[in-house]
Amino acid sequence: MDTKLLNECEKPTRLHYKILFMSWAGWVFDFYDLILFSFLLIPISKELHLSNFDLSWVLGSSLAATAIGGVIFGVLSDRFGRRNVLQWTILTYSIGTFLCGISSSIWILLFFRIITGLGVGGEWATGQTYVGETFPAKVRGRYGAFMQSGAPFGIILASIIGGILEPHIGWRVCFFISIAPALLVVLIRKGLPESDVWLQRKKLALNTVSDNEPPEEKSTNSFILLFTKQYRSIFIKCLILAIFDMSAYWFTYTWLPAYLHQQRQFTMVKSAEWMLITQAGGLLGYFTFGFFADRFGRRPAYSVYSVIMAIGLIMITLLWDLVIKYPPLILSFMFLVGLGTGMFSGYGPLFTELFPTKIRNTAMGSAFNLARGIQFFTPVIIATIAVDYGLSGGISLAALFAILTGAWVWVFPETKGQKIVI
Repeated sequence: MDTKLLNECEKPTRLHYKILFMSWAGWVFDFYDLILFSFLLIPISKELHLSNFDLSWVLGSSLAATAIGGVIFGVLSDRFGRRNVLQWTILTYSIGTFLCGISSSIWILLFFRIITGLGVGGEWATGQTYVGETFPAKVRGRYGAFMQSGAPFGIILASIIGGILEPHIGWRVCFFISIAPALLVVLIRKGLPESDVWLQRKKLALNTVSDNEPPEEKSTNSFILLFTKQYRSIFIKCLILAIFDMSAYWFTYTWLPAYLHQQRQFTMVKSAEWMLITQAGGLLGYFTFGFFADRFGRRPAYSVYSVIMAIGLIMITLLWDLVIKYPPLILSFMFLVGLGTGMFSGYGPLFTELFPTKIRNTAMGSAFNLARGIQFFTPVIIATIAVDYGLSGGISLAALFAILTGAWVWVFPETKGQKIVI
C-alpha cells in the first residue's frame, strides 16, 4: 500500500514545519551573507583604499557568482536530493563569508565574495523546492512566502551587524562571526528527511524503460533539458520574469544604504535604522503575499505588489525633496518599498507548479540566479548614472522594472492550487 506523500496531507504537520524552519533559516543567513557586504562598503573601502567603481565590481561579481551557483547546485539537487544539497550550499556561503574577513586586497576579497555567491545562488532554489514539494497545494503559496520572509530577516540581521555593531567590532569581525550558520548543517542532517516527491521521482526513473522516452528527454543533465522543445518556452518566460524583478530589487538595495548616507547625509546608524523600516514593510509583504496569492491567484498578487513597490521607489528618489518635508510620510514610502518586495514570495510556489520534479530545482535555481547574475552590471550602472544624476537617479530605475514585473506575469497560466508534476 502506497504511503501518502507529504504534499497530500490535509494540513501541515510537525515535520512540515521542521522542513520549513530549516529552509527558512538557511535563506535568512544566505541573504544575510549576500547583503552584509553592502553595509560594510564604507569601512572596507577606507581600509583597502577602494573606489566606488572598485566596490561595484566586487558587488557585481558576487551577484554573477550566484548565477553559476544556482545552475550547479540546481543540477546537483535534482540528481542527489534536496536535503544533501541544502547542506552543501550553507557550508559554501558560510565559509566564503568567513574568509572575506582575511582579505588584504581587492583581488582576494573578490575571490572570497565569489565563493560566497556560489553558495548563496544554490540555497534559495533548493530550500524553495524542498518546501514546494512537501507542503499541500492549497497552502503552498503562503508557506513558500513564509520561507521567503527569510530575506528581510537577513537584511535586518545585516543592518544590525554591519550598520550598528561594525563601528565597535570592525568589518573583519563581522565576516568572521558569519561562519555561525554552518551549524545548521548538523541540524538538517539529523532532523530532516529527503523530499518524498524527489525520492518517488528517482524510483520512478529507475523503473522507466528509457527506450519509451523521447530522444530529447534521455539526457541526464537537467540544465540541458530546460532548453528542449518541451520546456524551453516556459523557462525563458520564467527567466524574463526573474530578470525584471531582480532588476527592481537590486537597483533598489545595492546602493540604498550608501544613497542615504552619501546623498541624504544620514549617519551610518541612521541609514541602518531607515533600512530597518523597509524590512518591516518587507516582512509584512512576504507574509501577506502568500495569503493573497492562495486566495486570488499568483498573477494578481504579483501585479498588486509590484505597483506598491514602484510607488514607494518614486517617492523616496525622484520626489524626495517634496516628501521629506513631512518625515512620517517619507518613512511610510520607505515602508511601501519593502512591502512591494513581497512579490518575491511568488517565485517558489509558481516555479514549483510549472516544472516537473526531474528539473524543478534546476529550473528554479537557473531562472532565479541567472537573473540575479545579470545584476553583475547593476552596481556599475548605478555608479555611472550617479555621476550626473546622483544615486537617486540610478535607484529610481527600479520602479520601471517593478512595473514590468507586474505586467509580464500575465504571460503565465494561473497555477493556484495546482498539483505538482512528479
